[in-house]
Formats: sequence, C-alpha cells, structure tokens
Amino acid sequence: MGRIEELIGRLCPNGVKYIQFEECCSYTRGVTYRKEQETSGRDSWIVLRANNITLESNTLNLNEIKRISKSVRVRDDQILRAGDILICAGSGSREHIGKVAFIEEDARYTFGGFMAVIRSDSKKIDPRFVFHLLTGRSFKEHLELRLTSTTINNLNSRIMSSFLIPVPPMEVQEEIVRVLDSFAELEAELEAELEAELEARRRQYAYYRDKLLDFSERGGVPLLTLGEIGVLTRGKRFTAADYVVDGIPCIHYGQIYTDYGLSAHETVSYVDESLKGFLRFAEPGDLIFACTGENIDDLCKAVVWLGEDPVAYHDDSYALHHEQNPRYIAHAVRTSKFAAQKIPLISGTKVSRISGKRLASISIPVPSLEEQARIVAILDKFDTLVNDISEGLPAEIKARRKQYAYYRDKLLSFKEKVA
Repeated sequence: MGRIEELIGRLCPNGVKYIQFEECCSYTRGVTYRKEQETSGRDSWIVLRANNITLESNTLNLNEIKRISKSVRVRDDQILRAGDILICAGSGSREHIGKVAFIEEDARYTFGGFMAVIRSDSKKIDPRFVFHLLTGRSFKEHLELRLTSTTINNLNSRIMSSFLIPVPPMEVQEEIVRVLDSFAELEAELEAELEAELEARRRQYAYYRDKLLDFSERGGVPLLTLGEIGVLTRGKRFTAADYVVDGIPCIHYGQIYTDYGLSAHETVSYVDESLKGFLRFAEPGDLIFACTGENIDDLCKAVVWLGEDPVAYHDDSYALHHEQNPRYIAHAVRTSKFAAQKIPLISGTKVSRISGKRLASISIPVPSLEEQARIVAILDKFDTLVNDISEGLPAEIKARRKQYAYYRDKLLSFKEKVA
C-alpha cells in the first residue's frame, strides 16, 4: 500500500472528489422476453441471468445458459462487450441483488430483464475501478438503505444514480486496480486449493463412512428398516407467514438442506405461539427427515434435534422416534447403500417426494450401542472438519474472503475533498 499512499499524498493530498454514479456511468436494463421465446436452436441469442454470476467470487459463469429466439428485439446497448459490468438488478433473494461480474472481452451475449449492464466513461474512471467499488462495503450499504422488501427486489436506475463514487486521479485508480486484481488472483488460487482439499476431504469422509457402516463381511449385525428401528410421524404444515421473531422453535423441510448439518441444538426459525395446539413436535434425539425437494441426492437428508425442548417440524418431513444413538442413524442414512435403496422409492418429476411408508422400508445396519458410539466418535471428527463453518477448511476459506474484503474496502476508502 506504500505506493498508493505515496500517489495519494502527491496527487490528491486534500482528498478525493465524490460524484454521483450517473456522472461517470450508464445503467441499462436487459431484454424482456416471454417463456415461449426460449429456444434450443443455435440461431439464437445467449441470454445471461442472475445464476450466471457466481456470488462468492463475482465472476461470470456459463454453466446454465438460456437461449432466446432472434425474433426478440435486442438493442445494441443490450449486447455485452469488453469493459462492461453485468449486475443482478432483480431477484427473489435479496443477497443476489447487486452481485456483479466484469466482462473481459466482447461477447455476442445479451442479458435478461432482471439484469443490467454498467458502462463507465473511461476518460473519467477506470471500469475495473468501478467493478471493485461495486463489490465493496460502500455499495452494499447503499443497497441496504434503499432497496424495498418487495418479493422481487428492483435495483432501478434511480437507486443506482444516487450512489456516490470516489474519483481519485487516474494514476491512483490504476494502481489500486493493479493491487486488487493481483490480490484477487492470489486469493482465488488459494481458495481453489482449499476447495480442492475440501472436496478431497469430503470424498475421504464418504469413503470411511461407507466403510465403517458396511458390516457385510463382519457378520452378526442385523439390518433393520427405519420402521423397525422406531416410529416415523409426519409433521404439520406451517408457512413463512407464520414465522415470528420469537416463538415456537420450528424446522422447515427446506432448511434441512440449507441451514442444518448433522444435528441442531437451536432453530433458525420460529412460529407463532397460537399454532401450538395444531403443530406436531419432535423430541430431543429424534431425527427429522426432509421428504420433498428438487434434488434427489439431498432427499431424505436428516437432522438430529438435540435442543432441550421439543421442536415443531413441517409436513413435508417425518420425525423418527427411536432408542438408538441418533448421530449413528444420521451418519447411516448418508451412506451410498442408503441412497441406492431410496432412489427407486422416489416419486415425482420436477418435485421429488418419498412417502413415510416408503421411507420406513429402507434399512440400515444396527450394531450395539457401544459400537454405534465408537463409529460416531470417528465420523463426527470428519463431519466437523468438512462441514462445520466454525472449524476446519470451510472456516479457512471464509477467512480468506474476509481478508480480501478488508483490504479492498481499505484501499477504496478516501477522505472526501471539500469543495
């Protein structure tokens, strides 16, 4: 940072002028089209959407592209070119609003109506400098103050135009861009190494889990269905409208995929106390299975409830009440043998489901409680290393991102010049 401080001290010792976004950048919304105008033909437009920007790295990905017919009118300013910044301008998920990706080269891609493109006046401001500003804390704070809480958040030109941009001398901008680009490249390399290590640990975890829970060559261990192990009971329905800040702890089936690991001592959601007589509750030690979802691999994922009091659970899930080691069962239902049994029992196309009766027919090996405890002690160490965000490799990845964000925001903070 010494070089940047030297440049600032020499070129703008009295501070940096801040100007409104619209004074140095333009903001253009994307193409609107109808569902029936989507096509698989090659004589078509590739249209980029929110999922084509990776949130964590603010990079463009072409994993799932859509194509639209050439009959859709696409203006010249709706075709991406080098130096553009693609930004998510509308989404049902607020965290995705404002995520950006820098376009490195001209591309015959357009972008959807919930997207926009930012183009900067390169005589006034470096496009990469603008990109780094838009990934930083000041822009996030700007959005938090101005976005509404509607179902589809809308990042319109009015919100963008009021964002204040610092404009240091071009030499300062270029040096900051050079430092941040170098730092981002190093951070990406380190993160890729950590991700590869994490994936290797996941495969290792899965291997040892399958190995430890395969008793076929050891003998003497009964295979019991979930229905024989305990009692499966379906939950009761509640919706997002029932959520309150403080009330009855509850677990929605969808949260089992996104918010919980192997076990939970507290919930992320609560429902109103007035529903108490209607709801169904799992006891401490029970497993709650998610039995509906779009992802077959995740279907039947279970979380062990270890809170002090009973917890309400959704009607697209089943609770297993039993007398075994709950964490042993949670590990057992994640094995490849369990997955092989569940797949032919799943019904549905877009939304996959498994009934309580079918779930109850899947079997797992049930050794003595002493052997269950031994296996749990081994597998819990792997689970902590791989999945716990507060320990192991995921925490290291998170720390790398925080370190980069800290230096980025520090470099992009300027004393404002008094007119």
